[in-house]
Amino acid sequence: MKTSILSVAVLSGAFVGIAGLAQAAGPLIVEGDIVRGAQQGAPGPACVLNGQFKHLEKVVWRFRVHDQTGKALDDKGVKSLVVELPDGKKFEARYGGHGGTPPVDTFWTATWIVPADYPNGSFTYKAIATGDDGATATWQPFLSKPSQLQVVAGEIEIKKP
Repeated sequence: MKTSILSVAVLSGAFVGIAGLAQAAGPLIVEGDIVRGAQQGAPGPACVLNGQFKHLEKVVWRFRVHDQTGKALDDKGVKSLVVELPDGKKFEARYGGHGGTPPVDTFWTATWIVPADYPNGSFTYKAIATGDDGATATWQPFLSKPSQLQVVAGEIEIKKP
């Protein structure tokens, strides 16, 4: 009986130790959206939520990465954040200030100008964040077509200044 109680105590301690290690590394939490990017001479307001983009228009993905406590992580807590399209194209996000000088907010962004020959249609994409400790998290928009990035027919007209 003493041996089995001791064994249970040792095993319990081992599980608590393992759980503590897993919790210390902790999951990453990613949240994001998509907006029209600022382009000199391009139509439309920039930095406005948008899901439909014409060819030659700038897409901007914006993300925040949090640790398991809810603390926002910057480029010192996140090794990388990459946006991946279904065709395999990848865009490295950068962390920085946005919204003026001084910055109004700080978050991760990745940009892409839709090529003139890119196919029209809706598609999903994903963002993969990797923490300094190697932990990863993947974020995707909802699978409903209206929630996905949509490339629509036509090109934006870039007016010369």
